[in-house]
Amino acid sequence: MTLDAYRALDVLAAHPRIRADRIAVWGFSKGAVPAVYSAVERFRESYGQGRFAAHVGFYTPCNVSYDKDEAMGGAPIRLYHGSSDDYVNPAACRALVSRLKPAGVDIALTEYADSQHGFDSPTSPPVFAVPKAQSTRNCRLKEGPNGALVDAETGQPYALKTAPCVAIGAHVGHNAQATEAARADVMAFLTATLLK
Repeated sequence: MTLDAYRALDVLAAHPRIRADRIAVWGFSKGAVPAVYSAVERFRESYGQGRFAAHVGFYTPCNVSYDKDEAMGGAPIRLYHGSSDDYVNPAACRALVSRLKPAGVDIALTEYADSQHGFDSPTSPPVFAVPKAQSTRNCRLKEGPNGALVDAETGQPYALKTAPCVAIGAHVGHNAQATEAARADVMAFLTATLLK
């Protein structure tokens, strides 16, 4: 997905009516992974030619540490998360921000109270159980040899189907107040970042 993000950047940057230095990348849940981690400089060197001007992730799974992931390209990263999210644990994003900020990365997390995974989806009820959902909310992973993911505590290879840290069951749900707040927060961020 990170490669796809960079190929989309290439297409947009070549368009005569688009400023190549004003393109942001934005993703939701699993799609937030490439939106956020495309800021890692070593991935840009491998997959991309240009740079995104901003990175936005909604309910991002921040539970993977990649080698040299503190070396970001300089574009700001903003994370938006529901504080009640039991599908993708916001604690992992808190830890990521705490780890990357001292390295000089322009990263921030905004949390919305009483908000589930997918809080900005108006088609969902306020809380909806997904009993068979596979969640990595309890997993802490890192990049191991040859780029393979391993459990950060045990060093054992990670596989979604067999990892003991994978939980079953989670919730999603819409929160109208959080949606409005997030919309305003993102618009303010993108306006300040892209229209400066």
